[in-house]
Amino acid sequence: QVQLAESGGGLVQAGGSLRLSCAASGCTFSSYSMGWFRQAPEKEREFLGVASWNGGTYYADSVKGRFTISRDNAKNIMYLEMNSLEPEDTAVYYCATSLRYFSSSSAQYDYWGQGTQVTVSS
Repeated sequence: QVQLAESGGGLVQAGGSLRLSCAASGCTFSSYSMGWFRQAPEKEREFLGVASWNGGTYYADSVKGRFTISRDNAKNIMYLEMNSLEPEDTAVYYCATSLRYFSSSSAQYDYWGQGTQVTVSS
C-alpha cells in the first residue's frame, strides 16, 4: 500500500523559507512522478509543481523561481524548497504520486499524503 507523509510545515515570517519533505513507502518511488499541491481555506487545491522519475520538473507560474522540487530516489523522499514566502502562500501543502502521468492535474494523481500546514505571517 502506497503511503505518503509530508513534514516540515510550520509558521514562518514573510520573506522567509521552509523546506517540506514527502516520504514515500509501498511503491517503487523512483518510477513515478511526484507532485506538490496546496489548498488554502475556501479555495480549490492548487498545483505547485511536479518532478518526474528522472528529476525533470515543471512548476506553476505562481511559484516558479521561488519554489524548487527535488527528489532523492535512494531515500524515497521528495522535497519542496520554498523561498521568499508570502502570506498568500499560507495553506495546507500536499504531496502526491502519479503512477502514469507527469501532470499538473490533481485528477491524475493516485495517492496523496495527509498534508502539512504552512502559515506565513506578515
